[in-house]
Amino acid sequence: MFRTRLLSGIALVAIALLVFLTGGALMAVVLFGVSMAAYQELTRACKVRGEAVNPSAPVILGLVMTLVYYGMIGLALARDMALVYPAMMMVIVAAFLAFLFVYVFTFPKYHANQIMAAMFSFFYGPVMLSFLYLLREGFDDGIYLVWFVFLASWGSDTCAYCVGVLIGKHKMTPKLSPKKSVEGAIGGVLGAAVLFVIYTHFVINVYTGITLALPFAAVLGAAGAFVSMIGDLAASAVKRDHEIKDYGKLIPGHGGIMDRFDSVIVAAPIVYIGISLITNY
Repeated sequence: MFRTRLLSGIALVAIALLVFLTGGALMAVVLFGVSMAAYQELTRACKVRGEAVNPSAPVILGLVMTLVYYGMIGLALARDMALVYPAMMMVIVAAFLAFLFVYVFTFPKYHANQIMAAMFSFFYGPVMLSFLYLLREGFDDGIYLVWFVFLASWGSDTCAYCVGVLIGKHKMTPKLSPKKSVEGAIGGVLGAAVLFVIYTHFVINVYTGITLALPFAAVLGAAGAFVSMIGDLAASAVKRDHEIKDYGKLIPGHGGIMDRFDSVIVAAPIVYIGISLITNY
């Protein structure tokens, strides 16, 4: 199992490097595929399909709206960054109304909790993941900025693990994740802050046209790490609520997309918002 997990991890890193360094159409296609997989994993976990084997109407609708969502973002980015936010809101509102339409005109085939879970899955998966694409393609220096997300998520997770193993004593959420400690969480937040400062000092402020103050980088890193931990725990809570071990089997040794990208999903919009606030893009 360790060997499988290690090899899968190496493959994931290699794919991430290729996709985020290349950007453009390749990143759009890959991220769209990842979003589709994440949406299906979430709707499956939340029992949106019920007992049916084939995808239900809410699931199909969510997949269609994911395609529309990424198409609209791509078109908006190609014309003007200022058009991205209206395009996002238009599709999100349209998706909400479409889910209501399915609920009303198929009633009582689907329960309210299934429709709400389908909408939740659409926002949680595709919409949140799209901020990776916006961060990479929406900024002239996005090729450098996008790595902040992984420092905040995977970097902080590594720091939290190391600190937790060394000095972790106090359980943070014993009923949800017994192995996570308060000390580990603090180590993850501080570790991410340090990683952000180092990356900003040696990369962002040297190779890009952006100058980020190191205190701001530290705060952004700490905030990104904190929300990434919440994202990790929230994804675990969904699994515990529905009594499943993993979201899927797409990534050998790791589970599904949501098992591996649960922290990345929530770190991406925080990093994007932080960078947007401090730059003139």
